[in-house]
Formats: sequence, C-alpha cells, structure tokens
Amino acid sequence: ALGELAKRAGTGRSTAHRYMQSLVREGLVIQDPASGSYDLGPAALGIGISALRRINPVETAGRRMNALASRIGASCGVAIWTERGPTVVRWARSASFSISTVALGDVLPLDNSACGLVFQAYLPPDRIAAVRRLQPAAFRGTRPDAGILETIREAGGAELNEHLFSALTGKAAPVFDAQGELCCVVTTVSFVATAETERHFSRLIEAAGQATAESGGA
Repeated sequence: ALGELAKRAGTGRSTAHRYMQSLVREGLVIQDPASGSYDLGPAALGIGISALRRINPVETAGRRMNALASRIGASCGVAIWTERGPTVVRWARSASFSISTVALGDVLPLDNSACGLVFQAYLPPDRIAAVRRLQPAAFRGTRPDAGILETIREAGGAELNEHLFSALTGKAAPVFDAQGELCCVVTTVSFVATAETERHFSRLIEAAGQATAESGGA
C-alpha cells in the first residue's frame, strides 16, 4: 500500500505517489486498480530475468569457496553432478591446510563422501541409480538409508568424519539456482579438530546460502 511504501522510504504520501506513478509509466511497477497495491511490472521482471541469465552458479559458488578457504584451515571446493557422479570442478587450498589427493576432475564416491550424500538428498532417485550402477561398490561405499538423507535435508548439509582418511572430515552443502534446482554442492576437507574449533560446518552452510542467494535462489 502507498502508506507503507511512504513510511519505508521515509517520505510523504504525495511524494511516494509521484515516484510510483513514474515507475508505473516506465513499466517497472504495476498497480492493482481494485486494491491499489503495487507489484513488479514487466520491465522490472525483464531486467531480473536478464540478470539471472548472466549468473553462473558454479562460478558464484567457486568465489565463495575461495573466500572461505582464505579464512579457515580447510581446502574448499565445488562439485557438480555428472554421469559418473559428484565431480570436483573448483578447488581452493587453504594456507594452513592442503590435501593433495583431491584435484579438478576427480569423481567422488557416491555413498562415501559428504558431497555424494548431499546429491543423493536432493536429486531424483533415477539419476542416483544410474551412477550407483557405474561406480564399483568398493569405491562407492554403503548406501545410506532414507533417514540419513532426511537428516541431511533438515541440517542443510552433510558431515563425514574419518571416512576416507584418518583425522580428516568432509562437509558439504547444496547450492540452488533461481528455479530451486540443485546446481552444485560446496564442500570442505580439513582436520576434524580444526573443523570443530573453527565451526566449518556452519560456515560452509552459510557460504552455500550466500551462493544460492547470489544465484537467484531462495
């Protein structure tokens, strides 16, 4: 309503009305003739759609992981889903921690990695099943039950301690695009003790949320 708009803008109703009518004429705002309420107009929606088309969620997530790696003692990366499973496409090493066994293009285990579990929590079952048939059982790991995947969705991410290497922990969280679809997963690898002290899981989830917001997701 006009009164609320004026209040939030810190101006008078007449001034707010003039501004809104200018926006209506430009197509940036529309006004409901019955209620008088305002909403985004076609021009504003067009600008928003054009902006979304320029966004690359993987690049956005990669920037967030580079920034996170500079602040915590962990290697930070981004994985996408391919026909082979979770695949590392961005990898940033911390000044105080580095793991040499992970590189760009590496495929991660479906069941025995935090990234794999996050993908399973959000992707359709048929896409998961196709990769499960491809990955050898010894590499893939043990299939999680539905309760584990539900816990991941509730927590907003997954954690696995000492699953691949002693004293190390892997954490992962989802990044969504403007349509609410999973577009990539961000992840950290670090020492268990360091992750607990520096709150890596909560900071990773925060970074994933920021990447989602910057990609147009909710």
